[in-house]
Amino acid sequence: MNTEIDSKITVSEWEVMRVVWAQGKVTSKEIREVLQQKKDWKPATTKTFIGRLVKKGMLHTETEGKMYIYSANINESEFIKNTLNEIFENICDKDVGNTIVNLITKATLSFKDIEKMEKALEMKKKDAVEEVPCSCVPGQCKCQDHNCSSGHLNIAENQNVKRE
Repeated sequence: MNTEIDSKITVSEWEVMRVVWAQGKVTSKEIREVLQQKKDWKPATTKTFIGRLVKKGMLHTETEGKMYIYSANINESEFIKNTLNEIFENICDKDVGNTIVNLITKATLSFKDIEKMEKALEMKKKDAVEEVPCSCVPGQCKCQDHNCSSGHLNIAENQNVKRE
Protein backbone atom coordinates (compact mmCIF):
# COMPACT_ATOMS: atom_id res chain seq x y z
CA MET A 1 0.00 0.00 0.00
CA ASN A 2 1.26 3.44 -0.94
CA THR A 3 1.73 5.67 2.12
CA GLU A 4 1.79 8.88 0.07
CA ILE A 5 -1.60 9.69 -1.40
CA ASP A 6 -2.12 12.64 -3.75
CA SER A 7 -5.65 13.70 -2.89
CA LYS A 8 -5.97 16.11 -5.82
CA ILE A 9 -8.23 14.17 -8.13
CA THR A 10 -10.23 15.24 -11.17
CA VAL A 11 -13.99 14.92 -11.59
CA SER A 12 -13.46 11.89 -13.86
CA GLU A 13 -11.14 10.27 -11.34
CA TRP A 14 -13.85 10.79 -8.69
CA GLU A 15 -16.20 8.78 -10.94
CA VAL A 16 -13.74 5.88 -11.03
CA MET A 17 -13.08 6.06 -7.28
CA ARG A 18 -16.79 5.96 -6.48
CA VAL A 19 -17.06 2.65 -8.37
CA VAL A 20 -14.02 1.24 -6.56
CA TRP A 21 -15.35 2.37 -3.16
CA ALA A 22 -18.75 0.84 -3.90
CA GLN A 23 -17.38 -2.47 -5.23
CA GLY A 24 -14.36 -3.00 -2.97
CA LYS A 25 -12.22 -4.91 -5.47
CA VAL A 26 -12.79 -4.38 -9.14
CA THR A 27 -11.27 -4.81 -12.63
CA SER A 28 -11.05 -2.04 -15.23
CA LYS A 29 -13.74 -3.88 -17.22
CA GLU A 30 -16.09 -3.82 -14.22
CA ILE A 31 -15.42 -0.10 -13.70
CA ARG A 32 -16.23 0.52 -17.38
CA GLU A 33 -19.44 -1.52 -17.16
CA VAL A 34 -20.69 0.55 -14.22
CA LEU A 35 -19.70 3.89 -15.73
CA GLN A 36 -21.19 3.05 -19.18
CA GLN A 37 -24.54 3.98 -17.65
CA LYS A 38 -23.22 7.51 -17.23
CA LYS A 39 -20.14 8.00 -19.42
CA ASP A 40 -19.30 7.17 -23.02
CA TRP A 41 -15.67 6.35 -22.32
CA LYS A 42 -13.51 4.09 -24.43
CA PRO A 43 -11.64 1.35 -22.54
CA ALA A 44 -8.36 3.28 -22.93
CA THR A 45 -9.92 6.33 -21.24
CA THR A 46 -10.93 4.31 -18.20
CA LYS A 47 -7.47 2.73 -18.06
CA THR A 48 -5.87 6.19 -18.22
CA PHE A 49 -7.87 7.38 -15.20
CA ILE A 50 -7.08 4.15 -13.33
CA GLY A 51 -3.38 4.59 -14.12
CA ARG A 52 -3.44 8.15 -12.79
CA LEU A 53 -5.16 7.00 -9.59
CA VAL A 54 -2.57 4.26 -9.10
CA LYS A 55 0.24 6.85 -9.55
CA LYS A 56 -1.46 9.15 -7.04
CA GLY A 57 -1.58 6.32 -4.52
CA MET A 58 -5.38 6.24 -4.45
CA LEU A 59 -5.60 2.71 -5.89
CA HIS A 60 -3.84 -0.50 -4.95
CA THR A 61 -3.15 -3.00 -7.75
CA GLU A 62 -2.86 -6.75 -7.50
CA THR A 63 -2.75 -9.32 -10.25
CA GLU A 64 -4.91 -12.37 -10.61
CA GLY A 65 -3.68 -14.33 -13.59
CA LYS A 66 -3.57 -11.79 -16.43
CA MET A 67 -6.13 -9.49 -14.77
CA TYR A 68 -5.44 -6.46 -12.64
CA ILE A 69 -7.63 -6.05 -9.57
CA TYR A 70 -7.97 -2.57 -8.08
CA SER A 71 -8.94 -1.54 -4.56
CA ALA A 72 -8.85 1.78 -2.72
CA ASN A 73 -5.92 2.74 -0.51
CA ILE A 74 -8.19 5.12 1.42
CA ASN A 75 -11.85 4.65 2.29
CA GLU A 76 -14.43 7.03 0.90
CA SER A 77 -15.52 8.69 4.13
CA GLU A 78 -11.90 9.26 5.21
CA PHE A 79 -11.08 10.76 1.80
CA ILE A 80 -14.09 13.09 1.89
CA LYS A 81 -13.27 14.12 5.46
CA ASN A 82 -9.62 14.83 4.50
CA THR A 83 -10.73 16.79 1.43
CA LEU A 84 -13.10 18.96 3.46
CA ASN A 85 -10.49 19.46 6.19
CA GLU A 86 -8.02 20.64 3.56
CA ILE A 87 -10.57 23.13 2.22
CA PHE A 88 -11.28 24.45 5.71
CA GLU A 89 -7.55 24.75 6.47
CA ASN A 90 -7.12 26.92 3.37
CA ILE A 91 -9.90 29.45 3.91
CA CYS A 92 -10.32 32.22 6.46
CA ASP A 93 -11.61 30.81 9.76
CA LYS A 94 -14.37 33.44 9.59
CA ASP A 95 -15.68 31.82 6.38
CA VAL A 96 -15.96 28.27 7.74
CA GLY A 97 -19.43 28.79 9.23
CA ASN A 98 -20.83 30.35 6.04
CA THR A 99 -19.28 27.57 3.98
CA ILE A 100 -20.97 24.92 6.13
CA VAL A 101 -24.28 26.77 5.85
CA ASN A 102 -23.88 26.85 2.03
CA LEU A 103 -23.21 23.10 1.98
CA ILE A 104 -26.28 22.38 4.10
CA THR A 105 -28.47 24.68 2.00
CA LYS A 106 -27.51 22.87 -1.22
CA ALA A 107 -27.78 19.32 0.16
CA THR A 108 -30.81 17.07 0.17
CA LEU A 109 -31.06 15.82 3.75
CA SER A 110 -33.09 13.16 5.54
CA PHE A 111 -34.78 13.82 8.87
CA LYS A 112 -32.12 11.60 10.44
CA ASP A 113 -29.35 13.73 8.89
CA ILE A 114 -30.95 16.89 10.28
CA GLU A 115 -31.33 15.30 13.71
CA LYS A 116 -27.61 14.39 13.75
CA MET A 117 -26.71 17.95 12.74
CA GLU A 118 -28.92 19.42 15.45
CA LYS A 119 -27.17 17.26 18.05
CA ALA A 120 -23.76 18.25 16.70
CA LEU A 121 -24.74 21.94 16.81
CA GLU A 122 -25.96 21.59 20.39
CA MET A 123 -22.55 20.16 21.33
CA LYS A 124 -20.76 22.95 19.41
CA LYS A 125 -22.69 25.59 21.39
CA LYS A 126 -20.62 24.62 24.45
CA ASP A 127 -17.42 25.81 22.70
CA ALA A 128 -18.93 28.65 20.65
CA VAL A 129 -17.30 32.07 20.65
CA GLU A 130 -18.87 35.49 20.13
CA GLU A 131 -16.83 36.03 16.96
CA VAL A 132 -14.43 33.73 15.14
CA PRO A 133 -11.02 35.39 14.80
CA CYS A 134 -9.46 35.77 11.36
CA SER A 135 -6.65 33.31 10.63
CA CYS A 136 -5.25 35.12 7.60
CA VAL A 137 -2.36 37.46 7.05
CA PRO A 138 -3.30 40.97 5.86
CA GLY A 139 -4.20 40.88 2.17
CA GLN A 140 -5.27 37.24 2.21
CA CYS A 141 -8.95 37.92 2.85
CA LYS A 142 -11.40 40.78 3.18
CA CYS A 143 -11.32 41.00 6.98
CA GLN A 144 -9.55 44.34 6.84
CA ASP A 145 -12.70 45.62 5.08
CA HIS A 146 -14.84 43.91 7.77
CA ASN A 147 -16.34 41.89 4.93
CA CYS A 148 -14.99 38.45 5.76
CA SER A 149 -18.28 37.00 6.99
CA SER A 150 -20.13 38.04 3.86
CA GLY A 151 -20.11 34.52 2.49
CA HIS A 152 -17.91 35.44 -0.47
CA LEU A 153 -16.51 31.92 -0.69
CA ASN A 154 -17.88 29.72 -3.43
CA ILE A 155 -17.14 26.17 -2.27
CA ALA A 156 -17.14 24.76 -5.82
CA GLU A 157 -14.28 27.07 -6.79
CA ASN A 158 -12.17 25.91 -3.87
CA GLN A 159 -12.85 22.17 -3.90
CA ASN A 160 -10.14 19.62 -4.19
CA VAL A 161 -11.49 18.75 -7.64
CA LYS A 162 -9.89 19.78 -10.92
CA ARG A 163 -12.01 20.00 -14.07
CA GLU A 164 -11.14 17.65 -16.93
